Amino acid sequence: MIQTAQPSHFEPAEPTPEALAESREQPSTTARVVALEQGLYSIEIGESARVEGRAFGLQMPAIQVAAPPDDRDRKAEIIAASGRGDAWLDWEGGTVIVGSPPGGARVLVTAYGPPEQAVSIPDIQLRRLDRDRSNGVVPRQAGSPEASAEIRSEIVLHVERLGDRRFTGEGWAGNRGKKLRIEAFSIKPVDTLLARDIEFKALGTKGRQTPWVTDAKLCGTRGQGLPLTGFAIRPAPHAAEAFDVVYRGAFFESGVVGPFRNGELCIPPIADDPLEAIEVRLTRRAPR
Repeated sequence: MIQTAQPSHFEPAEPTPEALAESREQPSTTARVVALEQGLYSIEIGESARVEGRAFGLQMPAIQVAAPPDDRDRKAEIIAASGRGDAWLDWEGGTVIVGSPPGGARVLVTAYGPPEQAVSIPDIQLRRLDRDRSNGVVPRQAGSPEASAEIRSEIVLHVERLGDRRFTGEGWAGNRGKKLRIEAFSIKPVDTLLARDIEFKALGTKGRQTPWVTDAKLCGTRGQGLPLTGFAIRPAPHAAEAFDVVYRGAFFESGVVGPFRNGELCIPPIADDPLEAIEVRLTRRAPR
């Protein structure tokens, strides 16, 4: 026999000052579940409305991207994030790289706002990263030979007397052995990554260096007769744990120098030796 308990009636106790203070300090929250099929994803979180407020000593608003297990104990892996550690982002948003296992998984995007103020989830853009060169999206099995797939790229060089020249990222870009100086360059992925996911810089004579640039902007000079004497390429910070860049340079007198990777300076042993060709490989790291 099932017995149903009768409700009791009582006067609620007055809340203590400590309880009132704690309740006032609790942040407001809103959450959204993002379902993922198997694969590698970039979750791009947009800006939040900037409001003044704190909770538990933390500046609000704040965004967290978490990977809780599902009822089958499957969970996504947060590989890299452009914000604070553990996929915490501030009001400016950012990018989180997530790997989803066979069978798919879900990630939880939670927005935290000041106490007693409504908070909303910022814009979320989901982008699939593991794309086959010809057939679009394909799932990758961890540990498979395809897991470290090479990413196609396009390289533009400004070469003395020749002007701008466009090359595929397969093999050498430039004119090895012709002693035609490269004066500027840019690199752009053509699948998997976006132009803003790669950064690069150029070196010139007497130790000159450009700042890091991105978005496939030309790095160096045109028409000034200033040769490049080195360069460096790296993934942008939000992609640095999921992708690698490996590169070599060919110089007039020093010959082939390298390989270097992920932001290391490719410079020749002979000072101010002009650069005449570069070779670049972009690869996606195998899931751990």
